[in-house]
Amino acid sequence: MRERTSLALPGLLILAVVIAVAALGVYLLAGSISESGIESPGPLGAGILVLVGAGILASGLTVVQPNQSNVVIFLGHYLGTIRENGFRWTWPLTYRKVVSLRVQNFDSQILKVNDAAGNPVEVAAVIVWRVTDTAKAAFDVEDCEDFVKIQTETAVRHMASLYPYDSYAPDVASLRANADQVMDSLHRELQGQLEPAGVEVIRTQLRRLAYAPEIAADMLRRQQAEAVVAARSRIVEGAVGMVEMALDALSAKQIVRLDEERKAAMVSNLLVVLCGETRAQPVVNTGTLYQ
Repeated sequence: MRERTSLALPGLLILAVVIAVAALGVYLLAGSISESGIESPGPLGAGILVLVGAGILASGLTVVQPNQSNVVIFLGHYLGTIRENGFRWTWPLTYRKVVSLRVQNFDSQILKVNDAAGNPVEVAAVIVWRVTDTAKAAFDVEDCEDFVKIQTETAVRHMASLYPYDSYAPDVASLRANADQVMDSLHRELQGQLEPAGVEVIRTQLRRLAYAPEIAADMLRRQQAEAVVAARSRIVEGAVGMVEMALDALSAKQIVRLDEERKAAMVSNLLVVLCGETRAQPVVNTGTLYQ
């Protein structure tokens, strides 16, 4: 079922017609009844019919609030949707169900999920959504808001299980380091799940992402150790490059000639200076290089 436009005429114009028809009915009733009783049953019946017609005509009057819509239903049949706000008139003797077109937020609960590496993490997301097809929202699902809530939690759980919380491998995406990619994945999956309800997902955003309390301390130590290893590897890589550059410069400019043993000693000393955590204390050699 898809949305279609319902009949919607200006309400003030129809209200004026209703008042005129009701006045005609009252006039006919008043003309058929005198102090002695009913003078003519014909005008009396006509007056009653005119008043009933005015009441039926008035039943089509409705008010549509801004950024809301009225889904018009007659005897179980969908007639259309009124999106124009204001005082309107539509098919009489119909039921009008109000469906909001406003942008809405849904803040999911904090869910405990195992990530791709099997570690329990706590994750929660904020979803910004709105109804784009009122017919689907009204008839294809039982309750549109409950449907959005349940499908959002399902999609968040599935998304969290596809990625590890953290990864130092450059080709492996993680929940913490690749937030944009993770949110795009969640947005696509959630949009596909909410399509039957006529809902558009405007934006998705993680509100909470953390390790579960029972492993948070251990994973923090692991993160610190991995960070130290990564930093040390970077430092050693840079130090080796600087030592190589120093030896090449000394040889190219023929400042000093070193044998292999002295080169090894120089490399060792430079690596200690460059990779050490504390500042090296200079020592002045007052003798020769080989003393």
